[in-house]
Amino acid sequence: MNISRIPTNPGCYLYSNNNKKIIYIGKAKNLKKRISSYFNKNNQDSKTAALVKNIKEIDFIVTDSEVEALILENTLIKKHQPKYNINLKDNKQFACIAITNEEFPRLLLDRANEKEKRFGPFTSGQQRDELKELLIKTFKIRTCNRLPKKSCLRYHLGLCSAPCIGAISKTEYDKSIKDTELVLKGKTKELIVKLTKKMKEFSKNKQYEFALDSRNKIEALTWLEQRQKMQRKKNYDEDIINYIIKEDKIYIMLFNVHRGVLENKQSYVFLDANKMFDEFLLRYYTNEHVPKEIIIPHSINPTIIQAINKIRKKKLISTIPKIGDKKQLLELVKKNIELQFFAQETVLFELQKYLKLQEIPQVIECFDISHLQGTNTVASMAQFRGGLADKSNYRRFKIKTVQGINDTASIAEVVKRRYQRLQNEHSPMPNLIIIDGGKGQLHAALDELQNLGLKIPVISLAKKLEEVFVPGNLRPLNIPHKTKTLKLLQRIRDEAHRFAITYNRKLRKL
Repeated sequence: MNISRIPTNPGCYLYSNNNKKIIYIGKAKNLKKRISSYFNKNNQDSKTAALVKNIKEIDFIVTDSEVEALILENTLIKKHQPKYNINLKDNKQFACIAITNEEFPRLLLDRANEKEKRFGPFTSGQQRDELKELLIKTFKIRTCNRLPKKSCLRYHLGLCSAPCIGAISKTEYDKSIKDTELVLKGKTKELIVKLTKKMKEFSKNKQYEFALDSRNKIEALTWLEQRQKMQRKKNYDEDIINYIIKEDKIYIMLFNVHRGVLENKQSYVFLDANKMFDEFLLRYYTNEHVPKEIIIPHSINPTIIQAINKIRKKKLISTIPKIGDKKQLLELVKKNIELQFFAQETVLFELQKYLKLQEIPQVIECFDISHLQGTNTVASMAQFRGGLADKSNYRRFKIKTVQGINDTASIAEVVKRRYQRLQNEHSPMPNLIIIDGGKGQLHAALDELQNLGLKIPVISLAKKLEEVFVPGNLRPLNIPHKTKTLKLLQRIRDEAHRFAITYNRKLRKL
C-alpha cells in the first residue's frame, strides 16, 4: 500500500480489506491529496480511524474531470455497497422526461400521455431529476401549471422567460424547446457548436446581454456533457480494452461498462508482449462475462472473435473507434494504464534530463544527519526504486568518528562506510545519491566517492530554499518548485529525514 504511487488527477479511490472486499469508495479532485488525508492521525475521527485500520489495499480510477469522478463514485457505490459508505439507494429507476403538448410546453416527469414527447428511460432517478432542473434553468422553461396573468418571482430571478406576460414570443419559446429536445436526444455537442456561433455573432454586434446568456448555456451544457461521458445511454454491456507495451511487457487494462455506466476496471501485466493482446482476449472471455460489444484499439485475428462468439453463442461486436466518445474512453483507459504503471517513470525521466544523467535514476539513495545539540548523532539512508520507497533497503548509522555538531564530516563518514561496503560485497551501486544539505555536505560526499574511485552522480538538496546543487555549478539548478521532479526529490529527502529523526529519538530513550 504505497501512497506515493497515487496520481494527483481527479478520479475515484477504492479501499479494500484483507479479503480484497471493497469497504469504501470516494471521489477526489486530487486523488493523492485526498487519500493522504485519511492517514493523517491528527484529522481522524473515530469512524475514519476504524476505516483506516481495515484498509489493506488502495486502488484508483482516473477520470478527466471532478464531475466524471462524482458520477463514477455514485455508480461504484451502488454496485459494491461498501461497508463504510452511506447507503444512498435510489429507487427511482427507469423514469422519463416528457415535454407537454401545450402552447408553451413544460418539462414533466414520467408522464404516460401518448400526446406528449417522452425521453428516456433514465437508469438513475437522481440523474433524471438533475437533468430536468438543469434544462428548465438553462432554457428558462415555465414551471407553472397554468399561465398566470402577471409575472412571478422566477421571472424576476432570471429563471423563467415569462411567456405569461409576453416577455418572449411563441417563436423564440419554441426555439428553446427545440434546443431542450436536442439535449434530451443526446445531441449536446451539436447544440454547443450552435450556441458558440450565436455567442460570437451577438458579441460582434455588441449585443452583450444575449452573448452572456449564450455563454451561460454553453457552460451548463459543457458540464452536462462531462456527465454524459461517464453515463452513456446504452441498453447493453460493453468492455473497453487498451494496452501499452514496454520493455517486452504488455500492460492491459479493461473497463467494464454496464448499460452505458462505467462500473469497474481490471488491469493485467504479462511478460511476453508478442501477440499477447489477442491471446488475452480469448483467455479472458473464456472465464468472464462476454458483453455485446468490445471496444479495442486495433483489429485482431478474426479467429479470436469466432472463438468468443462460440462462447457467447451470438455475434460479438468488435469496434475500433477513430473519433467520438468511444475513442475518448479508449484514451481514458490508456491514461489510467500510464498513471498506474508509469507515472513515476515519467518523473524519473524528467529528473534525468534536469541533472543531465547518462541513465534514468532507477535507484536513488539519500542521506540525512540527525542529532540533539551535538549528541546522539546518527545518519539515515533512504532508498527509492523506480520512484517509490524501498523500505527494505533503508539503512541507519551511528556516527563514530565525529564529535559535536559537524554535519559535513558526518556525511563524509556515512558515505564512505556505505559505498566502501558495497564495493567489498561487489553489490550494485545506485544511479544517484542525494545529500540533505548545501554545498559543504555535497563536496564532502563527492570527495569520499572520489577517494573510493567511484563515479556516482551526487547532488544536494538544501532545505531552506529547496535548492538543488550539483558538483561544478556555483549556482543551484533551476528546477521549478511546482514540478513533480522537485517534489520527488523533496519526498526522498523528507523520508530520509524522518528515518533519521526516528532513529535519533530511539537512541535517546535507551
